[in-house]
Amino acid sequence: MEKLFYYRFPGTPIGELGIIEEDEKITWIFFRDRENHPKHSNKIFITETALIKKTSVQLNEYFSRKRKSFDIPLLLRGTDFQLSVWQSLQKIPYGKTCSYAEIAAMAGNPKACRAAGMANNQNPAVIIIPCHRVIGSNGSLTGYGGGLEIKKYLLALEKKCN
Repeated sequence: MEKLFYYRFPGTPIGELGIIEEDEKITWIFFRDRENHPKHSNKIFITETALIKKTSVQLNEYFSRKRKSFDIPLLLRGTDFQLSVWQSLQKIPYGKTCSYAEIAAMAGNPKACRAAGMANNQNPAVIIIPCHRVIGSNGSLTGYGGGLEIKKYLLALEKKCN
């Protein structure tokens, strides 16, 4: 039997975000028009579930400055190091930033700055796993899957709420 994935593309101030659910957990939140989306070639997609609606509501609350954290169940797949990086990203406080070196150290390998950057780039749940809060060690904005303008927008949104 073919595995079912559920999806929705709600509009947000930064464009449409794809939300994919599998086994009653969110597996992906991604920018619809970017390269960081999942590839499901032989899968069946059915739109909308209660969890996807809840995720969409929480994202809207975030963009409306009414939510600073999420309580969405995630099903993350990656290497042990990637999982550690994604867990570390979720520890960055709302409205704060940290460097790739700090994330690498939090993930247990202080010398793995580039690997932390690659794990950041492979983040399967943008916004909820706040990879936009990671900046260069010199304070500069660095790459972001949604583009630097969206990263600036998200950081400014969070600074206004603090």
